[in-house]
Amino acid sequence: MKTDLNTLLTTLYLYLDDRIIPALGFSRRGRPGRPPALTDIELLCLVVAQHLLGIASDRKWIRYASKHLKGMFPNLPQQSGWGKRVRQATGLLSAVITELARDTPSWGEITRLIDSTPVPCGKSRETVKRSDLAGHAGYGYCASHSRYFWGFRLYLICTPDGMPVIWGLANPKIGEREAAQA
Repeated sequence: MKTDLNTLLTTLYLYLDDRIIPALGFSRRGRPGRPPALTDIELLCLVVAQHLLGIASDRKWIRYASKHLKGMFPNLPQQSGWGKRVRQATGLLSAVITELARDTPSWGEITRLIDSTPVPCGKSRETVKRSDLAGHAGYGYCASHSRYFWGFRLYLICTPDGMPVIWGLANPKIGEREAAQA
């Protein structure tokens, strides 16, 4: 497993460094302050590894990475620094995920599939009245669960082979066609 992970991270690092980051036009030059010890590409590789290994806790992840990946990534931050860097890199992470998805064969397919699931936000009438979501959420019916709910519908549009293209939240009164067009 470790050899496979090392190979994957090395390949991902080179791919990001050679193709994806230059295609995005991303550069840290011109930013104030000293450059971070852990580069953005290294951070992206570590985020991928954390997700692939299924380690949700940042504390456990930093402990695991310090023990098993220190040779590849000698400048690992502490837990607080890790969380701060990951939050700051969410825009870059989103752009990289989109670029990687565009590089797959299924991205160019015309056929798209859409599905939705309810996202309940409240159960009582008092909650509905008090909620900050009152102007956005609404009542809807979920046939697969045979129940009414108050909240949103989460829509996912993906390719036939299952690769997500885009997602969004919408009022349950809006139909799938209108949500897909928006």
